[in-house]
Amino acid sequence: MTDNNTDTPEESDETTEATAAEVVEETAAETETPIVEVTPLEKAEAEAAEMKSRWLLSVADMENYRKRIGREKQDIIRSAGASVVESLLPVLDNMKLGLQAAENHPEAKDVTLGFQMVDDQLKRALSEQGLEELIPDGDAFDPNFHECISHQSSNEVEEDKVIQTVRAGYRLNDRLIRAASVIVSSGPEKA
Repeated sequence: MTDNNTDTPEESDETTEATAAEVVEETAAETETPIVEVTPLEKAEAEAAEMKSRWLLSVADMENYRKRIGREKQDIIRSAGASVVESLLPVLDNMKLGLQAAENHPEAKDVTLGFQMVDDQLKRALSEQGLEELIPDGDAFDPNFHECISHQSSNEVEEDKVIQTVRAGYRLNDRLIRAASVIVSSGPEKA
């Protein structure tokens, strides 16, 4: 036995289209607005506007991607440079200590002068890469840039000011590499 109420797929599509058309006509009649058919030109223009909008978003995304990759690349280069500079800081410290010791030996004046030139050249090369030496003698103590290794009373230097820099600090491209080790004034000696 066959069921007479069963529709074939083709009949069901036609029934659905007919029902949808009736609903649209009824809705249009109720709102009293005429049904406007979209011409192929208008349809193409709308599609072109959507594609242009998508294209502009893609271009903006690509530009933002390029900028972000450029910033990340610069950060990687800076961090690599920072590790090289950090490894050279003990060399700078030892050069400074050697030059201070050589000042006590006048017979080594020519050698001392040569090493002073090398020290100046090394500092100049590093400063061109963005290294800045921090010697805060007389400045206010700033825990962000200074490491207090001692307090000392002083009648000449105000309280919380740096009396002496024991070891220079360094900053590379506005990033602190090493804090300066300093002696801080505790003000005048109290009786």
